[in-house]
Amino acid sequence: MMPPEGQGKDEAVPAPARAPAVLLLVLAKRADFLRAASARRHGTPGFLLQARTRQDGDPQIRIGYTASKKIGNAVLRNRAKRRLRALVRDILPGLGRPGCDYVLVARPAATVTRGFADLRADLASALHAVHKDRP
Repeated sequence: MMPPEGQGKDEAVPAPARAPAVLLLVLAKRADFLRAASARRHGTPGFLLQARTRQDGDPQIRIGYTASKKIGNAVLRNRAKRRLRALVRDILPGLGRPGCDYVLVARPAATVTRGFADLRADLASALHAVHKDRP
């Protein structure tokens, strides 16, 4: 079967427009979590966001997740972290700032039971709040 007129194999097809890929690195060292905990923070009904601007010149966005035993058993803690990771994949590439560390701390019951759309709105508002200039 031949392709329709004007659509031969050698014609360039424009690629769909995509947002630039942002590589998110996961925090692994306790010292990084402690530095983020002592920086700016903003609480939402679904989680607590801690944000720290690094002064090392590295443009990478780094992210950490915390779900303590207050959240519940291992199943609930893992579910809370999965939901937080999904939020970050959706929101942080567009609203996060290069050279920043972010830590999301799950809240008991709320992170697991709150609607995903509400969590997305929480993260967007928290990011705007922590990046707002201080008076």
